Amino acid sequence: MATRRAFLKLTAAAGIAAPSIASAQAAGRVVVVGGGFGGATVARTLKALEPKLTVTLVEPNATFTACPFSNNVLAALREISQQQFGYDGVKKAGVTVAQTAATAVDASAKTVTLADGNKLSYDRLVMSPGIDINWGALPGYDEAAAQKMPHAWKAGAQTVLLRQQLQAMDDGGLVVMSSPANPFRCPPGPYERASLIAYWLKIWKPKSKLLILDSKDVFSKQRLFQQAWPQLYPGVVEWVSLSQGGKVTSVDPSTLTFVTDFGRHKAAVGNVIPPQKAGAIAQQAGVTDRTGWCPVEPVAFESTLQPGIHVVGDSAIMGGMPKSAFAANAQAKVCAAAIVELLAGRKPQDPILINTCYSLVAPDYGISVAGVYRPDKGVLADIPGAGGTSPLEVVGGFRGQEALYASSWFDTITAEVYG
Repeated sequence: MATRRAFLKLTAAAGIAAPSIASAQAAGRVVVVGGGFGGATVARTLKALEPKLTVTLVEPNATFTACPFSNNVLAALREISQQQFGYDGVKKAGVTVAQTAATAVDASAKTVTLADGNKLSYDRLVMSPGIDINWGALPGYDEAAAQKMPHAWKAGAQTVLLRQQLQAMDDGGLVVMSSPANPFRCPPGPYERASLIAYWLKIWKPKSKLLILDSKDVFSKQRLFQQAWPQLYPGVVEWVSLSQGGKVTSVDPSTLTFVTDFGRHKAAVGNVIPPQKAGAIAQQAGVTDRTGWCPVEPVAFESTLQPGIHVVGDSAIMGGMPKSAFAANAQAKVCAAAIVELLAGRKPQDPILINTCYSLVAPDYGISVAGVYRPDKGVLADIPGAGGTSPLEVVGGFRGQEALYASSWFDTITAEVYG
């Protein structure tokens, strides 16, 4: 009953409908690759549900740098240190943390080879490697170019670099951002970033402007963002859609130039958010398809390409469920429960998952979108009418309240996963 109570507490925080956990215990070895919101949550939830399991989390970094709220670092509202979390809480939960990289997976032998020379055997493997930048997908953009035109889509050094470039820019300089076609990590993220950079420009560089060149005509929470920009940042933010010629076809890092089919845009500061794919170890393990992402079934998130390997978080293709920290956390809990059932020889129950994504348009102006998902025809599908966005018309301090909700959510999830 103690493990069941722990699981119910965890599922309540993530917003998922918990499948029932049978009383018979399962034992075995589970290896988890990747210590982000997905991987660390899987590892902790497995030990909460079944303490007899041997759970090893493979993660090369001593600290995790969270992407949610990292846009606040760009606007000088937070320091990068406030985004960083260690793994002591994970270890205290009974998880063995191997601070090294996974270099190879042998699905037939059920082993994971580590950079330190060790090899781990598993009964079930969970992969949550997050994203890698798809270098070369955008002509002119490679790892060297990222030092001149940062992507900052992996929080950390790139975030700090982009912040430094913004601070060094002359007042009146043009900030240019490019946003990729779907799918990518955090669909509303580019537009929250544009909003918070505009907030900072309004205070510190009031003669400057921001241009978003987009490979899409439609984006997440679009009406809410486009309602807020002229109210909060009149004349500062310009969005150029795909149909208006916004798709960036190449970049020239030597001149900080973005090239489209209709023109060239030279930036004082250039932020390229490039096409992405699943982390490299996922490809080596054989769980990625031609899209570069990992297809999974929607109950246990087991790979459709490699039995015995589960994939959660940003690297997985989840049907209608977006790539977000909230989603990764929820998927991880469902995956852990399913693995306990599978190791005990039982069939996991179909889950219902919720995703909520907050965005800050200003420090005291929050908006959100929520969705509810269930397995349907081999994917996680939206339940019609069960989700929605913040209302367009509000009174009083509604937007301020949502900003507080966003902050509370971040504090809650990081404390739960890493505390």
